[in-house]
Amino acid sequence: MNLAITEGIRKIREIGGNEKILIFTESRDTLEYLVDKIRTWGYKVNFIHGGMKLDERIEAEKIFKNETQIMVATEAAGEGINLQFCHLMINYDIPWNPNRLEQRMGRIHRYGQQKDVYIFNLIAEDTREGKVLVKILDKLEEIRNAIGSDKVFDVIGEVFQGVNLYQLILEAVSNAKSTDEIIKELDIKIDEEYLKRIKDALGESLATRNIDFTRIKEMAERAKEYRLVPEYVEEFFKKALCLAGGKYRIRKDGFISIDSIPYEIKKIAGDNNFKNSSSFILKSYQKVTFDKYIASKNPDADFISFGHPLLEALIEWVIKNHFVKLQKGALFEDPSGRYGGTIWFFEGEVKDGKGDTAGKRLLAIYDDGKELMEVNPAILWDFVPVDTKDNVSLDITEKRAQNYAIDLVERYKEEILKERKRQTEIKIKYGVKSLEYIIGKLDEELTEFYEREESGEQVEIVIRNKEDKKRKYEEALEKLKREIEQQTSLRISMPQFLGAIHVIPNTSKEMESDEEIERIGMKIVMEHERKQGRKPEDVSKENLGYDIRSKGEKETRYIEVKARNQEGDIALTTNEWLKAKRFKEEYWLYVVANASTTPTLYIINNPAENLKAVEKVEVVRFIVPTEEWKQKGKKIGGQDEKLYRR
Repeated sequence: MNLAITEGIRKIREIGGNEKILIFTESRDTLEYLVDKIRTWGYKVNFIHGGMKLDERIEAEKIFKNETQIMVATEAAGEGINLQFCHLMINYDIPWNPNRLEQRMGRIHRYGQQKDVYIFNLIAEDTREGKVLVKILDKLEEIRNAIGSDKVFDVIGEVFQGVNLYQLILEAVSNAKSTDEIIKELDIKIDEEYLKRIKDALGESLATRNIDFTRIKEMAERAKEYRLVPEYVEEFFKKALCLAGGKYRIRKDGFISIDSIPYEIKKIAGDNNFKNSSSFILKSYQKVTFDKYIASKNPDADFISFGHPLLEALIEWVIKNHFVKLQKGALFEDPSGRYGGTIWFFEGEVKDGKGDTAGKRLLAIYDDGKELMEVNPAILWDFVPVDTKDNVSLDITEKRAQNYAIDLVERYKEEILKERKRQTEIKIKYGVKSLEYIIGKLDEELTEFYEREESGEQVEIVIRNKEDKKRKYEEALEKLKREIEQQTSLRISMPQFLGAIHVIPNTSKEMESDEEIERIGMKIVMEHERKQGRKPEDVSKENLGYDIRSKGEKETRYIEVKARNQEGDIALTTNEWLKAKRFKEEYWLYVVANASTTPTLYIINNPAENLKAVEKVEVVRFIVPTEEWKQKGKKIGGQDEKLYRR
């Protein structure tokens, strides 16, 4: 046992995991023996057993996670706790029922596990049951190598098709069969036909040939790009809290302290109809962060995001007290001078045949009085609020924008439908066909038993059981087919009008952009990226906080392009600056100086951390002085090297 622990810790250090070992045993007596023994070897150890209450088991999990090296547990360790921070498990004694062995492995080897998992099984090979268990594990390892997947350990019962493992072990213990007879039954021939049967039985979990990993990676990247960054949530929270009469302060360590919660917010949270009524709001919060990563490194901090009762109550208060004002409109100024018109905000929703929401999207529609176009709602962060006590009079009718919103939701529905049809193909292949196969096999078996019944055999109970089983599978098949049909039967709801803003362009020349110079700058950067072997995509019209998404073999660059006719300070919008802070090493600032004469490209990685910028509050911009970007940027081109010829 001591050797297994030593070898286990060595393996953990190899993979850079947590030095945590989970030891399973069958009985509480053995658990107590092991705890005492392990302590004499100098390890920190604690335990979980079936006699402990749920809160005691959860507390034991925390102790194991933060203090001890080893946890000894009976089966109760799996009830209501998460042990995925542990990468190594030792089965001190193995359960006779292999399905329970499968459940044990699932404690740490399941979706969400970030490290390789090592499992040691201690078996007394000189016993009859020990020899059977060794054969089972050896055969599982052989199948795992043939299939190339650890999934065989998650579905042991499926792997040994037609073999009752539990019964075999009982027969070994009771001497009902010889060891050689039992071993022979376990000696399955691993040929192509058998492997195909196993893969079909395991279904989509092993059918990796049908998983488009490139597409999954792209979806993950898009989710990261469009995710509402925590700085937006934080800014909303602070402004709304103050508006409601609450107070907060910034601590020296950067965290936020909320000393008082307004009475109206507490009242909303205490209402029985409040969707977060199962949670409650504290009187104060002394250490708050809106960043999930920071919260994970500081367990004593309160992480506030969507779903937190305080934020949800605050949102409800804003809607209750200010939604009507929002619909009447507000006035903003665009420092860049590009926008002059109205931006309408709608909520678009798509539902399926079951009435469930298939997707929701916030739509922002820019209307300059001539044409309509969709813009990223985050563009709002780049405008300056104009302080006015009067309601804004919107000259353009809401109906025109709503019709455009309907078209956008229809397009959104087609996106969802495309993905759901892809999922449907998988369900038909691995769900419908599997059930149809099982029903067909039962039909064959029933035909045989009907013939035996006619011959005088007493098989009524067997027939009744198989008919009952067949009926249940047929019901499951019809239910699955119905669900598939409902999931691809999509409809849109009428887009809900949320509000609108009127934007006036800044008439000063200070922040005004030159479209021709910007076009030259974009072309230079796109050509440079292609020469570097990357594939650039112009996304400047999407208001994502960067202009170019450039993909290489090992990296994706999010590039903001700033072009100047000569040289001068550059201004980053709030959206651009926050995205730079969020993406860090993946974010790049490309400055093209002297764009129309002798273009010179300056490249700065992670500008939020590597450049000193001054926040210009009155125009919501972050100004980077000329000498700052020239000094810290990697220079390409200029007098000696022509980057671009007009």
